[in-house]
Amino acid sequence: MTEKETIFDIEEELKKLPASPGVYIMHDARDEIIYVGKAKILKNRVRQYFQSSRGKTAKIEKMVSRIVRFEYIITDSELEALVLECNLIKEHRPRYNTMLKDDKTYPYIKVTLDEDFPRVLFSRTMKKDRCKYFGPYTSAGAVKDTIDLIHKLWKIRTCSRSLPKDIGKERPCLNYHIKQCQAPCQGYISQEEYGKSVAQALEFLNGRYTSILTMLEEKMTAAADSMDFEKAIEYRELLSSVKQVAQKQKITSQSQEDRDIIAMAADTEDAVVQVFFVRDGKLIGREHFHVEIATAGDDSQIIGSFIKQFYAGTPFIPREVWVQQEFEEMPLVAEWLGKRRGQNVKFVVPKKGQKERLVELAAKNALLVLSQDKEKIKREELRTIGAMNQIGAALGLGHLKRIEAFDISNISGFESVGSMVVYEDGRPKRNDYRKFRIRTVQGPNDYASMREVLTRRFEHGLKERLEQANIPGGESGGDAERFGSFTRFPDLLMMDGGRGQVNVALEVLTELGLSIPVCGMVKDDNHRTRGLYYQNQELPIDRFSEGFKLITRIQDEAHRFAIEYHRSLRSKTQVHSVLDEIEGIGPARRKALMQNFKSLEAVRDASLEELAKARGMNRRAAESVYAFFHSKETPQPAGETGETRNENVKGEISCMELPSQN
Repeated sequence: MTEKETIFDIEEELKKLPASPGVYIMHDARDEIIYVGKAKILKNRVRQYFQSSRGKTAKIEKMVSRIVRFEYIITDSELEALVLECNLIKEHRPRYNTMLKDDKTYPYIKVTLDEDFPRVLFSRTMKKDRCKYFGPYTSAGAVKDTIDLIHKLWKIRTCSRSLPKDIGKERPCLNYHIKQCQAPCQGYISQEEYGKSVAQALEFLNGRYTSILTMLEEKMTAAADSMDFEKAIEYRELLSSVKQVAQKQKITSQSQEDRDIIAMAADTEDAVVQVFFVRDGKLIGREHFHVEIATAGDDSQIIGSFIKQFYAGTPFIPREVWVQQEFEEMPLVAEWLGKRRGQNVKFVVPKKGQKERLVELAAKNALLVLSQDKEKIKREELRTIGAMNQIGAALGLGHLKRIEAFDISNISGFESVGSMVVYEDGRPKRNDYRKFRIRTVQGPNDYASMREVLTRRFEHGLKERLEQANIPGGESGGDAERFGSFTRFPDLLMMDGGRGQVNVALEVLTELGLSIPVCGMVKDDNHRTRGLYYQNQELPIDRFSEGFKLITRIQDEAHRFAIEYHRSLRSKTQVHSVLDEIEGIGPARRKALMQNFKSLEAVRDASLEELAKARGMNRRAAESVYAFFHSKETPQPAGETGETRNENVKGEISCMELPSQN
């Protein structure tokens, strides 16, 4: 616990709260962010948590009991506070916020109208540029099929060549030869004619299929009449594909609006929110999202939390959003979405007619998914959080949130590296993984290497914690975001090994004044996980339990991460060239030398003037190369021929520094 946490007096800090809009951030005893909220008036909202328990839910009571300190960030308006709240929740995923479990991105069809010869591409993002985007769609496979169909129908190019600048510079690609491109890269089609094909593709993407179907039917009939049955079959297949795409677009209303229809179903712990996506009046797909209920008290709060998190992460904002019921911040959220869209966004709560039936249909789908997925969710929780609890119980530590595991990898002491993998709530947190290149240890000494890795990891963390604690309180607390994951210390350290590695870790922690439980992941003679070494004894764990399976996954992951890093370093060393040893010669000049002289021997035998005139070189670099090779030629001893001396130099130049892999 930092000095900042020790002296934090909640009652005194409550008196200092400003009467301003802003965001408040609650921390627990381990300095984890457990809740993020926004307020129109900070001093009124935050005080409510620490007043009498009247009107509070059991979950809020539990959260308040864990709060050790809070910080806040003031904003100019409630709308700014809403945006900041969404960003902080997505970044920190606090335990007591109602959380959207799914983090999905949706595909778009992108037409690059900013190019002279546009392309039709698959895209996961929608940017503010001169391109035209269609979507989002819920099926990536359907998007790819549609793009393939467009390429077949209108022979739109797929290459990334810069046209018309690159016309005629290279041969046409395979698509031209299989008749799926008209080769604008060769000038075989004018920009005007190509533009007509793109315009027809845009008509198709806008849902206007009648003219295309008529055109294909006419061509199929003409081909059959002229006895060109192969061509007729090709048109028939294209016609079938277009009809299939057209049938997927089900009309939901006569108006051509873009809208999302949102409804939910919930039980005491979880909720499922169903979203129907309507674009240009057509239902293009649907998606469901699992929501973990935290302190939210009713359905309207869950809907409100979902909408803020969902639209904070998607680039497309529809004109209308139909919702099951009103929620507290609906006008404010509508204002925020309108600013993001650049046009007004309207929330609608249907009360009767077809609109109400569509919302009810979404709610029924949500209830169906919730009932079907409940067992699946329970199994996943047992595999993750449940497994963490099993490990904690076996070690007598209670609930575990974060585990860090370490491993060392080397081959006969060559290029020793260390790995650190992190698991939170039973899932790998890959953004917090770290790799270490051993600096102070020579040779195969795993204990010394582990000591260096752990010392660097925790010294770095202590330094960052000290810097973070020195930040003034109050509204500047948001600066803490700039600090890395090293500031968060684990609830348990897991070492890949037994007593020796555990003792090394305990010595490092003692020297740094830290108290963190340490256990070793012990393997049997067949290099399979056997159990845990903790407090000088090996603890047997049920091999069929989820906790044991999680230990195995953690150990394998730490080993994999270390080996991959070690392999990457070995590969870099194995392509080492003698030219890398020359001062002032980097990758670009090394490549230029080999392109000019074709071999190391030719570089060595070149004169200073030849080197200086070579493309990509200058006089100073040429002098470095010349001096490097000619300083190796020692005075010729009696009886030694010039040929013998040159052969020795040649051998020295050609050798590569390969690692020893005994």
